[in-house]
Amino acid sequence: MTPDAGSPANLAVSQDADGVWTVTLNRPAKRNALDAATIEELVALFTAAPRRGARAIVLAAAGEHFCAGLDLVEHHDAGRSPEAFWQLCLRWHEAFNRIEYGGVPVIAALKGAVVGGGLELASAAHVRVADAGTYFALPEGQRGLFTGGGATIRVAGLVGKARMIDMMLTGRIYRGEEAVRVGLAQYLVDGSSLEAATAIARRAAANLPLTNFAICSAISHMGNMSGLDAAYAEAAVAGIVNTQEAARERLAAFAARTAPRIRPED
Repeated sequence: MTPDAGSPANLAVSQDADGVWTVTLNRPAKRNALDAATIEELVALFTAAPRRGARAIVLAAAGEHFCAGLDLVEHHDAGRSPEAFWQLCLRWHEAFNRIEYGGVPVIAALKGAVVGGGLELASAAHVRVADAGTYFALPEGQRGLFTGGGATIRVAGLVGKARMIDMMLTGRIYRGEEAVRVGLAQYLVDGSSLEAATAIARRAAANLPLTNFAICSAISHMGNMSGLDAAYAEAAVAGIVNTQEAARERLAAFAARTAPRIRPED
């Protein structure tokens, strides 16, 4: 079953009965590099997804690599002016903001190259799952380029300013446990990152939609505020979410001690 998202050419989209969508970057011959058309498809799809019943989204990729970043061949051949590339970057920001602030949990299933703009895309997801072959890099410095899709905001937010500068200056590559330790991914799996990401998405989809909307939009917005403003906004969001009618059954189960207990696994 395919959601109606304008029949994207560079994305494969499916959904299951629980409202979990799988959005697959589908340019494997280009290592899923992001051309202008793919960015427009991401904007359209992630704009529509909350209204079309998506409860969680797995962001995956065809082929061996998640995403090699900006389609440099298209960029070279286009001969863009500074103004044209500025506008293109704003569309990248629009796409990635729709992912981060859209209110639907987005779980990225990473593999192979997650570099340049591919890392900018991955960093817009709420949860990132890497497999043993995943590697992360920002090679813009060696190519005479600079990040334009939000790395200075999101990647720096994950790993810190100093690590990001080092990645860009030297081409440093992170992988494995080190990548998790510095914050580039939350999970590292021996097997399929897609299977693990789908399991996480299904777990997230079981939450109430309003609660997920707050988690997957309000926290990012509050990160852009002063501490005083964030505290006020958090109280307002909690006032709405924590009194929603849909939560009463779950709260009643907790009060009756029939709700699942929160315990570490053995």
